[in-house]
Amino acid sequence: MSDTMQSLDQLASLKTAAPEAPKYVKKVDKYGRAYATGKRKDAVARVWIKPGAGKITVNTREVEIYFARPVLRMLIQQPLVAAARAGQYDVICTVAGGGLSGQAGAVRHGISKALTNFEPDLRGVLKKGGFLTRDSRTVERKKYGRAKARKSFQFSKR
Repeated sequence: MSDTMQSLDQLASLKTAAPEAPKYVKKVDKYGRAYATGKRKDAVARVWIKPGAGKITVNTREVEIYFARPVLRMLIQQPLVAAARAGQYDVICTVAGGGLSGQAGAVRHGISKALTNFEPDLRGVLKKGGFLTRDSRTVERKKYGRAKARKSFQFSKR
């Protein structure tokens, strides 16, 4: 019993020794690429980034062809612009599932995660911008006794 008893000074010294923040390390494959998976709604994007001229390829097509709407292209560029790395990395990604908007969000999430794997110092900037958080909003399931998730069948009084 006396072995486990400690003085107040010993307990205070244990309390002041706070655990250190986790150290994030650079994760790069043998080809010098960083990999990450991004998700949004039903879309899943596998993203590889490597230093280059800023070329973005989605499913073996140019980003301008795959994502024709300028809003979606701007959405994909957001993490690179926020980290001041626009035009410095080549991005190669494959994306499947969902619609175009969900796929653009998945690519954006994947680019953000891959950037933190390549440059761990950028984690603070990207986290503050909300790029590393997975958007968990998905389609609500249909319930029994209802027409859709929330819509009821037509009500008839008589």
